[in-house]
Amino acid sequence: MDQFKKEQNDVEITLEQISPFELKNELIDLAEGRKKMTRAMLDAGRGNPNWIAATPREAFFVLGQFAVSESRRTWNENDLAGMPNRLGIAERFDKYVKDHPQVPGIQLLKEIIDYGIKEKQFDPDTWVFELVDGIIGDNYPVPDRMLIRVEQVVEDFLVQELYGKEMSGQLKIFGVEGATAAMCYIFDTLIENYLLPKGSKIAIMVPIFPPYIEIPHLVRYDFEVVEIRALALDAEGHHTWQYPNPELEKLADRSIKALFLVNPSNPPSVAIAPESIERMKDIVKHDNPNLMIISDDVYGTFVDGFRSLMTELPFNTIGVYSFSKYFGVTGWRLGTIAVHETNLFDTLLTQLTKEQKENLYHRYSTLTQHPEELKFIDRLVADSRTVALNHTAGLSTPQQVQMAFFSIFAILDKNNRYKQQTKEICQRRMNLLYEGLGLTRPNLPYDANYYTEIDLEEWANQHYGREFTEYLQKKYTPVDILMRLAERSSIVLLTGGGFRAPEWSIRISLANLDDEAYSKIGQELHNTLEEYVNEWKHSIE
Repeated sequence: MDQFKKEQNDVEITLEQISPFELKNELIDLAEGRKKMTRAMLDAGRGNPNWIAATPREAFFVLGQFAVSESRRTWNENDLAGMPNRLGIAERFDKYVKDHPQVPGIQLLKEIIDYGIKEKQFDPDTWVFELVDGIIGDNYPVPDRMLIRVEQVVEDFLVQELYGKEMSGQLKIFGVEGATAAMCYIFDTLIENYLLPKGSKIAIMVPIFPPYIEIPHLVRYDFEVVEIRALALDAEGHHTWQYPNPELEKLADRSIKALFLVNPSNPPSVAIAPESIERMKDIVKHDNPNLMIISDDVYGTFVDGFRSLMTELPFNTIGVYSFSKYFGVTGWRLGTIAVHETNLFDTLLTQLTKEQKENLYHRYSTLTQHPEELKFIDRLVADSRTVALNHTAGLSTPQQVQMAFFSIFAILDKNNRYKQQTKEICQRRMNLLYEGLGLTRPNLPYDANYYTEIDLEEWANQHYGREFTEYLQKKYTPVDILMRLAERSSIVLLTGGGFRAPEWSIRISLANLDDEAYSKIGQELHNTLEEYVNEWKHSIE
C-alpha cells in the first residue's frame, strides 16, 4: 500500500478535497476491482434503505388499474382512452372494491379513500377524482403548489410525525422533487427576494449533508459561513454529537441571517437535544428574532418523540422533508417544503427597500395583478420554474398521489407497526457492526441509528495511545484507510471530513445493506485498522 502513503503519492490531497459522494465513486472503482476476483462489493456509502413500504405501493398500483378503467369508460379505442369523469366516480370506486376483494392493496386503498371522506370530510366524488386524475397524470398540477386535498393529508402526516399536533395554525406545503430540489429552490428564492443577498452571513450546524456546505460557497451565493459545531463529549470523552452552549451562542449574532441544519444530523443521525432547542428558542426570542431557519428533518421518524424546530419556532422556520428514507422511495423523488401560514419570510418581504420591492414587482408581474402581495411560498413555486414557466410548475401528480398514500398509510398505522420495523432494522444492524468491530456500541440519546460515525482518532487514542495516533496521522490520511478497505475487502465507506465531522471520522450507513453485511464490515474494518497498528509496532521495535 505504499502507493497510498502521503510522502510517495499525492492522490489523497486531490481526493480529500472532493465531495464525499464523488470520493465514493473512486472507492467503488477499487472495490469493484476486488469484486471481479473474489467477493461482492459492500457499499455502505449511500443512505438509501434496502427496504420499501410495500402495501401503500400496492394500493397505488390498484388505484392505477381503476383509473385506467375509468379512462376507458369515457372513451375506448384499443390503445387510446379518454379522461376520467368525476360525476359518480366514488360510487363506481366502491363497486370496483367489492368486485376485486382479493387484489393486494385493495383494502388499504379503501381505507385511504375512507380517511378522506370520513376524517377529512372531503366530498366523495371530488376526493376520488383528485386521486384518479392525479395518478393518470393527464392534467398539469392545479393548484401548481400542490393538489388541494393531497396537501391536507400530507400536512396531517407531517404534523403527526415531525411538527406536533399542538402547533396552532395551518402549514402551507409545496410538493417538490425530494429534499435536494427543496434545497435548490429555497437557496434561489432567498437570494432572488433579497432575504439572503449574495455575501450574507449564514450559520450551518455541522456535521451536515455536504451540499449544505458546498452550495453557500458557489459564486452565485458566496455566503460567509459560521459553523455551529457538535463538539459535546460525554464523561468518557466520547462524542455525543450535541451542540454545547458556546456554539449555540454564535446564533445571537444578528448579522447571521439564516441557519441551515439537518435534524437528526447527517452523518451522526442524532437529533438535537431538547435543552439545546430550548436554548435556541431563547436566542431567537431575545437576541436574533429575524433569524431564518431551514430545518431538514428527513430522519426524524427514526427517533422516538422527535420534535422539529418547526414545532418550537414555526414563525422562523422552513421545514424540509423527504419521504425517501422512511418509505424507501429515493427513486420517486418525493419531498416537501413547509412554512407556517404566519411566518417571518412574508414579514421580511414587507420590510424590503422601495427599490427592491420594485424589482420584485417586475419579477413576478406576469403572475398576478398584485405581485407585491405574493406570499413567500408562492414565490418558491414560481422561482422553481424561473417565474416565466410558472404555469408548468408543481410536482407531477402521480408523485403527489403516491406521497398522499404514504402519508395516510402512516396515519392509519395506529400501533406504529411499520415505524417500529424500520427502527428495529437500523438498531439491529448497529449492534452487528459494533460486535464485528469489537467495540461497545455508543449509547446516544436521540439517536436515529440510520448512520453511525466512528472517530478513528478517538479510537486510536483510547485503545493504543497518543503515540500511535500521531504515527497514523503523520504517515497516512483518512482516505488511505478507506482506499485500503475498498481495495482489500470490497467495502465502501465515506470519510466524515466532507460532512464537517472530525477529520479522522468515517460514516457508515446502516440502512442499505443486509444485516450480515454489517458484521462483515465491522470485522473487515477492525482487521484493516489492526494492520496499521501492526505497522506502527514494527516501526518502534
